[in-house]
Amino acid sequence: MEPEEEPRYVISIAARMLRVQTHTLRYYEKIGIIEPYRSQGNIRLYSDRDINRLRQVKGLMDDLGINLAGAEVILRMAERLTESQRQIEQLESEVKRLKKKKT
Repeated sequence: MEPEEEPRYVISIAARMLRVQTHTLRYYEKIGIIEPYRSQGNIRLYSDRDINRLRQVKGLMDDLGINLAGAEVILRMAERLTESQRQIEQLESEVKRLKKKKT
């Protein structure tokens, strides 16, 4: 597990960091925007990656006036773009490797 993925903040702390109510975070989880880690006692624990994602959602909504559904679409598209870029880089690396092997 990467350091930014490590669950570390309980819901009250995450809500305070984001300046939202705890019920907002529960709602975001319910609709699938975020999926916090659950402890053995079923306590929600948020990672730095979760907090950053929620900051992006909040920024899109507060700063740009985008509604929650629009923010969710934007974030999913950005994730797909990032994944596509990663795949392109892997393919380019493989092409270079094969070219070197051929010569």
